[in-house]
Amino acid sequence: MGIKKGKLVMELLVETYPDRIVEMDSELGHVKMIPFGGTVQSDLFNGIIEPCGVDTQVTNQAGVRHMSARYMLTGKDSDGKDCHIYLENNAYFTNGERPKPWISAPAFITDSAKLAPYLHRNQFIGEGMREEDGYLHIRYYEILHEVKA
Repeated sequence: MGIKKGKLVMELLVETYPDRIVEMDSELGHVKMIPFGGTVQSDLFNGIIEPCGVDTQVTNQAGVRHMSARYMLTGKDSDGKDCHIYLENNAYFTNGERPKPWISAPAFITDSAKLAPYLHRNQFIGEGMREEDGYLHIRYYEILHEVKA
């Protein structure tokens, strides 16, 4: 039984900065850091991904890649108040490949009094994929809980 996605919480359009990617190889594996920014649209929050976001991908000797993206959103909550949302989004891939779409586990921290009770529950799943428009689309959904009889 896998985790099922429910209601769409927000969608991010991520723009990476290829000329600022930093990589290194070592006896323990490969590290790649990809800086990015972008925009966010949803019923809960609208704003930008601050251009200091970074996706750090570490591939170990066994070919398992851990993606950990950390970034700050700046904008307005659903009440029109200025706020921030910090996101940490983690995923693991095997065999050096990234599925399409890939699935992740996001965690939110916000200074919005309106959004905190909802976003701080950490009951969300992420889905990401580069689409034809050239942007990486990341969508966050509520986790759909099944009721057992």
